[in-house]
Amino acid sequence: MPVSRWPHPTAPSAPVPPYHDPVPALPPFLIAALLGVFLAACGLPLPWSFLSPLPLALLLAFVAAAPTPRQAAARLWWAGSAYSALQLWWLTAFLAKLFGTPVLGLLAFALYALEGTFFALMADLVARCFRTPHARVWGLAGGWVILEWLRFLGPLAFPWPTLGYTLLPTPALQIADLGGVLLGSVLVTATAAALVSVRWGNRWPHRLVTLAWLAALAYGITRVPGSGPVQPLLVLRTNFDSFGRATRQLTPEEQLAVQRQLSAARAPAEPVVWSETALTPQTLPAFPGPGLSGLRTFQPDQNAVVSIDAAGRVVDRNLKARLVPFGEYFPLYQALRPVYRVIEHAIGFELGSLTPAQHLQPLTLNGVTYGAYVCYDSVFPWVARQLVRRGAQVLVNPSNDGWYEGWGVQQHFMMGRVRAIETRRWLVRSVNSGVAGAVDDLGQPVRLLSQGAGAVHVEVRRLHGQTLYTRLGDLPALLLSALLLLYAARLDRR
Repeated sequence: MPVSRWPHPTAPSAPVPPYHDPVPALPPFLIAALLGVFLAACGLPLPWSFLSPLPLALLLAFVAAAPTPRQAAARLWWAGSAYSALQLWWLTAFLAKLFGTPVLGLLAFALYALEGTFFALMADLVARCFRTPHARVWGLAGGWVILEWLRFLGPLAFPWPTLGYTLLPTPALQIADLGGVLLGSVLVTATAAALVSVRWGNRWPHRLVTLAWLAALAYGITRVPGSGPVQPLLVLRTNFDSFGRATRQLTPEEQLAVQRQLSAARAPAEPVVWSETALTPQTLPAFPGPGLSGLRTFQPDQNAVVSIDAAGRVVDRNLKARLVPFGEYFPLYQALRPVYRVIEHAIGFELGSLTPAQHLQPLTLNGVTYGAYVCYDSVFPWVARQLVRRGAQVLVNPSNDGWYEGWGVQQHFMMGRVRAIETRRWLVRSVNSGVAGAVDDLGQPVRLLSQGAGAVHVEVRRLHGQTLYTRLGDLPALLLSALLLLYAARLDRR
């Protein structure tokens, strides 16, 4: 499917062949969906995820070559939906398990379609702003990162498949302490756009991106762990059925007995760390303090993490900052109550929206300040960043990963590792299912427990100081994204 002839980006007077869509024999929607699948196949938790710029380059070229903005939007909708469906396949399995039938697992495709819609809106805007395919490629590269930033915001925020995470297997993602995971996304999208530019005869961006890669790799290789006082902790991993906990088939008292038994391995005065919702107000007095634990209350309806001293007193608490859409927060609940009632009947318990945090502060315990945040908060970089800005020396993330299986568990853990890199703090995770243990300030796992119920002794370092990302947040990444858009505009004027 040829597209109208465009001037060559580097030699306006030279005759060049017209741009063509890749593999024109296949329907455009099928090509787009396949490219989305290829991109997801280079995502977390796969060890070759650093190859993500290769399928992304093909996708950007294919979308940019669309004859009209509407067709560009349609192509990226198909690609974005397919990309989300494979990256988040565990969500389909979760819903099938939740409702007891594989058919209702297909409800997850509504989320995948919504993610595709966000991509489509971005593609439509880029295609309307930039005239030539070459300019559109760079516009899509910058627009993609800005879209990822927007997915951190609002009531439907869901920043799970952020491209920057794909660099985690390489030293290059150590640049996250300069501009967060989105700085990694800039490197990925710029690399993809540069590959397209080389294919279309413009080698200058490729040289610049090569230098950026060399700089990122050199920066990452030369990072060394920070030094600070050692803090021993006993970190628990439980293996309770999350559905049994939610329906009260597994009582809080039964859970408490198991967790107290696991905590018996502690050294004298060693703080223990329990997982998300490990305690209720009724079981709180039996917690073997000192330590930190998730706490679930129902009046008011809150999901919190608390620090508890040796006398059993709650010293500090943080509520969960970001609620999971359609999991802990149900948009338009009153208006859609009949629909939600059907779901509640199917799953056997009532849906209710939790109260989110209005303010975050580090939790203190025995002179140590912990940046403690609950489960889903770990995929929002600003949460850990805010806690470190307020003095947190160690990050603590109690979680319950027992709701889902497969890629989702590993993705959640790997994204949490990037919070350690961004803030240069050690990270401790206590989980129900999933991966428990400690990660150092370079994002490297130190001691982990990923199977069965147990406890692991970890020695983390209490660190101080603030990274550039801690001070500036996503600003460097957004400025570089704007530069990609400016370069696209420059190409359009040639």
